[in-house]
Amino acid sequence: MVDGVVNPAGERSGASGSGGRRGRASTSQFGALGLNLADPRVEASVLGLLDTVEVELRASVSSADPFVTEAARHLLEAGGKRFRPLLVALGAQFGDPTGAQVVPAAVVMELTHLATLYHDDVMDEAAVRRGAPSANSRWTNSVAILVGDYLFARAADIAADLGPEAVRLQARTFARLVHGQIAETVGPRAGDDPVTHYLNVIADKTGSLIATSARFGGMFGGAPAEHVEALAGYGETIGVAFQLSDDLLDIASESVQSGKTPGTDLREGVPTLPVLYARAADDSDASSVRLREILATGPLTDDALHAEALGLLRESPALKRARETVRSYAEDARARLAPLPESPSRHALESLCDYIADRTS
Repeated sequence: MVDGVVNPAGERSGASGSGGRRGRASTSQFGALGLNLADPRVEASVLGLLDTVEVELRASVSSADPFVTEAARHLLEAGGKRFRPLLVALGAQFGDPTGAQVVPAAVVMELTHLATLYHDDVMDEAAVRRGAPSANSRWTNSVAILVGDYLFARAADIAADLGPEAVRLQARTFARLVHGQIAETVGPRAGDDPVTHYLNVIADKTGSLIATSARFGGMFGGAPAEHVEALAGYGETIGVAFQLSDDLLDIASESVQSGKTPGTDLREGVPTLPVLYARAADDSDASSVRLREILATGPLTDDALHAEALGLLRESPALKRARETVRSYAEDARARLAPLPESPSRHALESLCDYIADRTS
């Protein structure tokens, strides 16, 4: 068993060489997610696993048709944090990370994630993904949907080699992803609490795949069953916390920290957690009343209204409440690690909880 402290980031080195290929994983990229790989043995294990995953990802999307290969590699070569393979690698540290099925398990998770991105961009009519033209804008919506289907199929094919349980888990995770997307598209029904609905959507769309990634790491690393369950619970909770913290960064941070223009969700009319809290508030002070008035108008395409709403949100009780919710999820994720043995790897997963709680405070 290899053990050590890790920093849950997983951001790889930038594009290098022709075609924008991703370079080798490096510890500097882990810092972007607050993960600290302090133990040399775990660092070597995790980095080696991620480098091998990168090679296998490229091989797994290759096709006899050059166009399919190009389209399937489009987002793969655009980069990304590889957070899901990272969780597989970290989960495997509680067993044997050199197990033959650990890398294929990580590839299954990342292919499933990439497939959802192709579909999401069609639904969102996105023009850019990871700093590159989205597949739907470069080709067509039909091509993007079909490429996403192809990646799902490749993930299922590789999962079949891991055994029936892996196929079942991947299929159930896929079902939750779709369920979450449907719920988001339809919106809360009459009588539903919008905040509860939103948190459930995030758990299905984001938390489920991160949970399965951590579970796969433990499973295919041969960790004890109780450790596998703890990893899965941690993965789902930390996944929700990460998404919620991104919601806050969109409002509270400058673009250099969040990676996008502040208030993008506001401008597009996306009701994230701080907005939902602000809408539901019954505060009677002038700022809160004015904020609710502006938010009721829908997408804030008017620059003056957008700037006013962003300023009011940054000073609102709703943002403070959202921060408390993020911290609650981060602490819940930490608590779910309790069954795991004290070790550098467990401390690494705990460090991610600290990072999420601090990044939005």
